[in-house]
Amino acid sequence: MRKSVHVTRRAFLRGAAAALAAPYVITSTALGAADRPAASERLTLGHIGIGNQGRGHFGAMLGNGAVQILAVSDVKQEVRQTCQKAVDDRYAQERESGRYQGCAAYNDFRELMARPDIDAVIIAVPDHWHALVAVAAAKAGKDIYCEKPLSLTVRQARAMVTAARRFGVVFQTGSQQRSSQEFRFACEMVRSGRIGDLKTVNVGIGGPSSEKQFPEEPVPPGLDWDMWLGPAPWAPYNSERCSGDYGGGWRHVRDYSGGPMTDWGAHHFDIAQWALGMDASGPVEIAPPDGRDVKTLTYKYANGIVMYHGGANGVLFTGTKGRVEVNRGYLKTWPDELMQTPTRPDEVNLYKSPGHHQDWLACIKTRRRPICDVEIGCRSVTVCHLGNIASWLGRPLKWDPAREEIVGDPEAARWLDRPMRAPWTLT
Repeated sequence: MRKSVHVTRRAFLRGAAAALAAPYVITSTALGAADRPAASERLTLGHIGIGNQGRGHFGAMLGNGAVQILAVSDVKQEVRQTCQKAVDDRYAQERESGRYQGCAAYNDFRELMARPDIDAVIIAVPDHWHALVAVAAAKAGKDIYCEKPLSLTVRQARAMVTAARRFGVVFQTGSQQRSSQEFRFACEMVRSGRIGDLKTVNVGIGGPSSEKQFPEEPVPPGLDWDMWLGPAPWAPYNSERCSGDYGGGWRHVRDYSGGPMTDWGAHHFDIAQWALGMDASGPVEIAPPDGRDVKTLTYKYANGIVMYHGGANGVLFTGTKGRVEVNRGYLKTWPDELMQTPTRPDEVNLYKSPGHHQDWLACIKTRRRPICDVEIGCRSVTVCHLGNIASWLGRPLKWDPAREEIVGDPEAARWLDRPMRAPWTLT
């Protein structure tokens, strides 16, 4: 009901504005076309964070006729102005008017959130910002696509689930491997018993983030450095500190991210959880390498399955009758014939996504939960965070996945959340 009322009001306002500006002309884009719905039927979007991964989302949505971008937000002036111009230029061409100025650009995402004419947002800011922006979006009634890893901490992830459920928004976590055929087929083979009883899983990803110090550099013109830091501890500007490069930058700094453990773990641990049927649960024991019996970071599940950090090209499932290994564009089984028959109707058939963005947009209309709903994103990133905590402290942890609590270790439990720099808070 919220969406239909919203669209009707927006359609009325646009129709009134069009009548005043050009009462004798109805453009083809206003009426819609085979590949582009009428303006009143398009979902309206705001993009928050448009560097690196965010730029890919922006380009995909700009070329999607089912949506219309109304606003962009980024703490870098050049980035937001460039994207604002790209939107205006693109829509001007579609209108065949040569001129269009309908996209707003904001430094502060809260101004974008305050707009009632925006249906949904795509969030692609650094990890330490995810929870704050997503919870604000849920409170504003915006449907959400949020980049992975879902959160900086376990408690932040749960707060995002709570907000999404309370305000009834559709929330897609950006762990897009769930929308890829090879990963779905691999998980279907495992869950259908083609490799027999599953015994072990190997997940090939990097390690945790760490404390890092950088020399101070002048803040570049047009960058709101205080806003970039947001809830993180204050630190002087350094170009590497805020770089989005995957080989370094903020992804490897503990104040902003969990390192490759969360960056790639939010993909590959997510697939492991899917194959294990653990989308609403998780491991019960986590042990870092101890130089003796435990050679690598190791997870144990209550059903006896053991998961190891490393030793795979992507994700490797080993059972009593065979193995399945999967990565992007790669699928291999031992023996070969395990993968030669598509999933049969009598086997486990998992959610088939038409594509990660497409699935999200379709679910906004149907109000169904998407393939990587926020609860799934929460549980998968929790696996990553627990591995980091065990690694940082150098000792095993016991985890209660039902209560989402570390058992018998108050010091480790404090790592389930982080303080936020004033005035930022999730409450």
